[in-house]
Amino acid sequence: MSINRRDFLKVAASGGALAVAGGGAAHARREDLPMPADAIGMLYDSTQCIGCKACVAACRQANDLAPVDEVAPGGDRGYWDAPLDLSPKTFNIIKAYQHGTMEKKDRAENGFAFVKRHCLHCVDPSCVSACPVTAMVKDPKTGVVTHDPDVCIGCRYCVYSCPFNIPRYDYDDPFGKIAKCEMCNHLDDIPACCDVCPTGASLFGKVVDLQAEAKKRLAAKPGSAYVFPRGELGQGRPPHEGKIGTYQPGLYGEKELGGTQVQYLSGVPFDKLGLPTNVPDHAYASVSEGIQHMLYKGMVAPVALLGVMVGLAWRSTSKRAESEGKEDAS
Repeated sequence: MSINRRDFLKVAASGGALAVAGGGAAHARREDLPMPADAIGMLYDSTQCIGCKACVAACRQANDLAPVDEVAPGGDRGYWDAPLDLSPKTFNIIKAYQHGTMEKKDRAENGFAFVKRHCLHCVDPSCVSACPVTAMVKDPKTGVVTHDPDVCIGCRYCVYSCPFNIPRYDYDDPFGKIAKCEMCNHLDDIPACCDVCPTGASLFGKVVDLQAEAKKRLAAKPGSAYVFPRGELGQGRPPHEGKIGTYQPGLYGEKELGGTQVQYLSGVPFDKLGLPTNVPDHAYASVSEGIQHMLYKGMVAPVALLGVMVGLAWRSTSKRAESEGKEDAS
């Protein structure tokens, strides 16, 4: 049986890919990065959100973003400053889950629920791992993920790699621009969205303290009275007095994809809020970086590939020389 060079390379490449996919990737995966001890973040409680969009307006003002006027596909013209989704001009947005008659809030059947979407500031972020020029940076102390436009080359790897579809690229800018929530890192204050939230649905603080607060709510009896902190956890701002919702089990972001520093409580399944749920507990970056390190460790794989290519070239040259020698002899 004969095989030409093209077929040989196809077989070799597919065999290598299968080896990595089947078992090799699992062994190659590095450990997930740990949560910084002083990591800051947000707790978003969907059951307490009233959809007022004060957070959207405050984010726009704090980040000096121009208002937008968008039109839904097939719909009428939107209202002034009515963004439909995240964009280079909208870092934070409130969306709504709707089903059937929408009679009851925070119910999956014939109900509705609100969700606040912006950067989740992953513990082990794919955008930071994928960025070839370190324009995406995770602060080693606070864990906040920021973007440096002066370093960015506009490759959009961060856009493609984010499992939450958060970073956005401005195609209208002649030089291109990546934009996303940076947790108001430029302010000497708490994030603007948490600062203005009237019910405490968006709450700022250290991640460990926010997780403890979330677990208190999960353990409380649905419908019972509860004093919800507002603004920054533990800072004495007048609270919001409300009632505990009927929560879905668990705290989204505590484990998903290696963990996030913005975490969610919800009365409806998390996937109905647009949050990916069919995901592993480990970060995608731990797999991609682990495979890269495995392949390039000691330069074994590149040297092996070079050896194959040299061997093929030598064989081809030898056959050509042999053929030309026979022609000369005849």
